Amino acid sequence: MVLTGCGDLEATLLPDQDAGSGKAASADVKEARKKLGDLPVKGRAPKTGYDRDEFGPAWADVDHNGCDTRNDILKRDLTDETFKPGSKDCIVLTGVLADPFTGKTIKFERGQTTSSKVQIDHVIPLSDAWQKGAQQWTKTKRKEFANDPLNLMAVDGPLNGQKSDSDAATWLPPRKAYRCEYIARQIDVKVKYDLWATSAEKEAMSGVLSSC
Repeated sequence: MVLTGCGDLEATLLPDQDAGSGKAASADVKEARKKLGDLPVKGRAPKTGYDRDEFGPAWADVDHNGCDTRNDILKRDLTDETFKPGSKDCIVLTGVLADPFTGKTIKFERGQTTSSKVQIDHVIPLSDAWQKGAQQWTKTKRKEFANDPLNLMAVDGPLNGQKSDSDAATWLPPRKAYRCEYIARQIDVKVKYDLWATSAEKEAMSGVLSSC
């Protein structure tokens, strides 16, 4: 999930109102609660057989627009982007990220020395999905999941590393104002791909939504 070749990055705190409050509308929260109530609960399956390659090559051009998924997400999530000449506005060279996990603004510049500063997060991590239904999928469906924009967002790299393959029971964004939106998005991904939740995960999700 690491972006290869990100240059010097600067981060400063943004007020919540500048980075987005992260508070979902009441109708959205109600819908998220309903979807959560319908999520099946099962135990975590063994991680046996998991490999990143089971989800296809990293950052494939699944929508056939000529750009890989990583750059598609950068284009979507950054502002003030510049692009590599001759890349048909595919390869992002610079931009600004309003990081949802922290509320910081991060100045992105492609380079060789700070590739771990900004990463693309899988909202539902691949190995976590593997243990909650994905090992029964076809390779085509796993590739779609790994590259689905609904399940991807550009975020603060160190925090994404801290999250690793955690679910909501063991990791939540430190910026509390974003947690409602984060959980609602996780639920949407699970519903779309028929993934189940563990009892601890579902309880954690319910706890977040109860405060929205």
